[in-house]
Amino acid sequence: MTSARSTPIMPAVILETERLRLRSALESDIDDVYASCTDPGLQRWIPIPAPGEPYTRESAEHFCLTLAPSIRTSGDGQHWAILERESGRFIGSMSLLRTEWPAMVTEIGYWISPWGRGRGYATEATVAVSRWALGQGFQRIEIKAATGNTASRRVAEAAGFVAEGVERNAMPLHEGRADLAVYSLVPSDVRPEAD
Repeated sequence: MTSARSTPIMPAVILETERLRLRSALESDIDDVYASCTDPGLQRWIPIPAPGEPYTRESAEHFCLTLAPSIRTSGDGQHWAILERESGRFIGSMSLLRTEWPAMVTEIGYWISPWGRGRGYATEATVAVSRWALGQGFQRIEIKAATGNTASRRVAEAAGFVAEGVERNAMPLHEGRADLAVYSLVPSDVRPEAD
C-alpha cells in the first residue's frame, strides 16, 4: 500500500535569462560555493551554516549534495545555482524557501559570489525566479533582508518588490541579531509584457 504525498513539490526546471542560467547545484559547484560562503561580506549578513559556526568545505559539500536538493524534494521550495550563461561560471545561489502551499506563498533567498557582485546578476535572477513562481500560481513572494544589508534591499526594490515594513530583532547573525526588512511581490504588482 502506498500513501499519497501530502506536500506538493515544485517542478525541477532550468531557467535562463539574457545573461544567466539557473540550474540545480552540482558536485562541481562545491569549490565555488565554499569560496563564496567563506567571504566575510556574505558571512556578515547570512549566518551559514548556522550562527556562530564557521563555514567549512564540508559545509559546501553538504549544501550542494544534500541540502540544496532537499529543498525541492521536501516540498519547502526550489534551489538554483546561478551561472553566467556565456562562461558557465558559478556566481551565486537562489532559492524559493519556506513555501506555504495552502496559501501559495513562498520566500526568495539569494547570495552572489564576490566575483559576481555589482553586475545586476542578483536582480536578474530574482526577476526570473519570482516571475516563474507567479506563473506557477503563487500569490505572494517575499524577500526578507537585514535592514543594514543595503545591497540585498536594492535587489528587492529593483526586481519590483514592494517594501512592507520591518520584523524587529528577527534574525540571528554570527554576531548579534538583525531587524529584517520585508518585501513582497503579488500578481497585481507585475505588468503584463507588451506583445
